[in-house]
Amino acid sequence: MTQSAASPDKPVVAADRLTKVFKDFWLRDRARAVDNLTFEINRREIFGLLGPNGSGKSTTIKMILGLLRPTSGRLAVFGKLPTDVSTKKRIGFLPEESYLYGFLNARETLDYYGKLFGLTHRDRQKRIEELLDMVGLTQAQFRPVREYSKGMQRRIGLAQALINDPEFLILDEPTTGLDPLGTRQVKDLIIELGRRGKTILLSSHLLADVEDCVDRMVILYGGKKRDEGMRDDLLVRNSRTTIESELLDDATIAEIDRIIRERTGGEKSILTVSHPRQKLEEKFLEIVERARAEKLETSGATHGGEVAAFLRGTATGERLIEELVSAVDDAPPPPEVEEAVEKRKGPDGPDASVIGDLLKQADAEPAQRPAPGPDKEADRKERPADDRVDMDVIGSLLDSGDRDRNDGDGQGGRERKQ
Repeated sequence: MTQSAASPDKPVVAADRLTKVFKDFWLRDRARAVDNLTFEINRREIFGLLGPNGSGKSTTIKMILGLLRPTSGRLAVFGKLPTDVSTKKRIGFLPEESYLYGFLNARETLDYYGKLFGLTHRDRQKRIEELLDMVGLTQAQFRPVREYSKGMQRRIGLAQALINDPEFLILDEPTTGLDPLGTRQVKDLIIELGRRGKTILLSSHLLADVEDCVDRMVILYGGKKRDEGMRDDLLVRNSRTTIESELLDDATIAEIDRIIRERTGGEKSILTVSHPRQKLEEKFLEIVERARAEKLETSGATHGGEVAAFLRGTATGERLIEELVSAVDDAPPPPEVEEAVEKRKGPDGPDASVIGDLLKQADAEPAQRPAPGPDKEADRKERPADDRVDMDVIGSLLDSGDRDRNDGDGQGGRERKQ
């Protein structure tokens, strides 16, 4: 029984007073990267680990992965120690910097990581096709990774983190180096994976890129937890009210302000009136969509397709059909079928005459073959001059070899006699 089936309510990650202190050569405290940090990541939630550079986010992730040992405190992943090897196959990880083999192309890179997870050849090829389409690298799949831009390397890194269909996905600065199109796609992918039941740890200092994705978050500064809670509880401003309507003239706005003053005894009024602006991201995506509609070519990454089928869980039916078909092919035939086959093969069965005819035909074929002598001579005469073999030259060489051998035997015999 897997850990998830045994304890579905148990958190995926549980950290209790987690502390990591880096020391110098003389074992003196050099930096306290994480200081008394306590948090939990529950199943099927998108958890944000947020904070500026140097706040301890990457150090915390490395301890979760078992790459660093805590100085003090307790940490459990799937109810086990982070160093437990059995938990690794259930985790997908996109590091802050993608460390890829530059001489491999995108397909070879994903195939390599798929082999590390023990995936079959059929599963690897199917997932590679779906992931390349999802991250928009189908057109550049045969280019060496060293020729990729940073944004394209982040895309292939994201595909690598998903090749094993992980239960727990860790993304460290996933939008670094991506253009607005790729950033929007990554955010949509995170939301979709969370909807499909994945547990996701999202670490970033670009707060605007992740506030639409996370369910719950912890904000770090200097290795310490400064705030924690649900997204809406932390971000909603309860001291203001926003009213949005169609375009209003000045007289209507003045009338609304008068009503607000009367109802509140003059304590409250309209503070600002402005026209909403389109976000730059929305404008950029609008331009890209227009260019794509005009079928303009690009040598970089393209807009990705849908979420891979194996990540959506829609491939279950196809896999079940394949297993049933293979089971039928491998199953032994019923006893009555075997009995009927043996009767057909017997001396009195209908197959016996057929087999006998084939054997007689095979025995008769050598007698019907023409004699090789004349035909070979005719073939040698009909060959072009370049293909003929000079038999006189071969004969003279053989005769000279016999003479040399006889002379050697004679001389050797005389030497032996002496």
